[in-house]
Amino acid sequence: MKFGAIAVLTLGLGVSAVARADQVIVLNSEEASYSVLSRGMRSETQRLPLGREPHHLILTPDGKEVLIASTVTNELVALDARTGERKRVVRDIVDPYQLGFSPDGKWFVTAAYRLDHVDIYRYDGTFKLAGRVFIDGMPSHLAFDNDSKTVFVTLQQSSRVAALDLQTQLVKWNAEVGKAPAGIVLLPDNNRLLVALTGEDAIVTLDPVRGTVVGRLQTGKGAHNFWPKGDGRHWFLSNRIEGTVSLIDTQEMKVVGSLRIPGGPDCMDITPDGKELWVTQRFLRRIAIVDLATMRVIGSIPVGKSPHGVFILKAPAVAPPLRAASNEPDPK
Repeated sequence: MKFGAIAVLTLGLGVSAVARADQVIVLNSEEASYSVLSRGMRSETQRLPLGREPHHLILTPDGKEVLIASTVTNELVALDARTGERKRVVRDIVDPYQLGFSPDGKWFVTAAYRLDHVDIYRYDGTFKLAGRVFIDGMPSHLAFDNDSKTVFVTLQQSSRVAALDLQTQLVKWNAEVGKAPAGIVLLPDNNRLLVALTGEDAIVTLDPVRGTVVGRLQTGKGAHNFWPKGDGRHWFLSNRIEGTVSLIDTQEMKVVGSLRIPGGPDCMDITPDGKELWVTQRFLRRIAIVDLATMRVIGSIPVGKSPHGVFILKAPAVAPPLRAASNEPDPK
């Protein structure tokens, strides 16, 4: 769908549609825009301009705002987490490619992928820079320990993961883990880090205290990013080059399911009722919808160029009858 056509559609929708509670936000990273989708209508209702190279977004600790990181314009754009309406812009957040809050909500961290540094902020509703850690290797994805003392950062270019002390901003360890590490998660037991190796088609398990590799599991080509299923045990993993999403049992450490999602599956989110997984398709300008009961793709919606981050507003929605999935690129 053309950008102009979306703008016309937006004007016709009016204020009531903007405040819909069933919205999905998708960041179009190479189009300087974000798409607003209706879960109920299974379609894009708006496409709005936003900075330059928006890649990732996150919910604030109080659950009131969604922060979208605009990397090149060095800012965060805050949306209302229930309505999707723009609320404010936070400026002078330098190159915020990836972003995250510590579990206690007191620390906010950004990874500057382009500029090779990690910024650590004290957070109380405002952002106060505590320290900037310059670290080579394209800092990419983040994870925190349960005690909110450490942030773990993958370094895609240098094949390493670093652990940074939040209070002192000092490097605890910096360890080689494998080629092109990307997504990283700390499991609920606080004893195991999982790291996706996009360059080795696998995930590795790290000891979070020492940074040593203690396990390895082959998954799919281009293993890239994680999303929790919600039961504390299973995690989805997008294999971006292979065009699949694996379901990982983290207790048994084995692949227990696989979904075919072509077009570079990347970031994911699950609907509040736990019934659907939404997956951005970077190379197709689309987002796929997976029915989790049947583990089948049941739809795919056109969005903008290189869709990356996705966030589902946490309010119930009623979906129409399911339509057949399509994976054809949107006509230009």
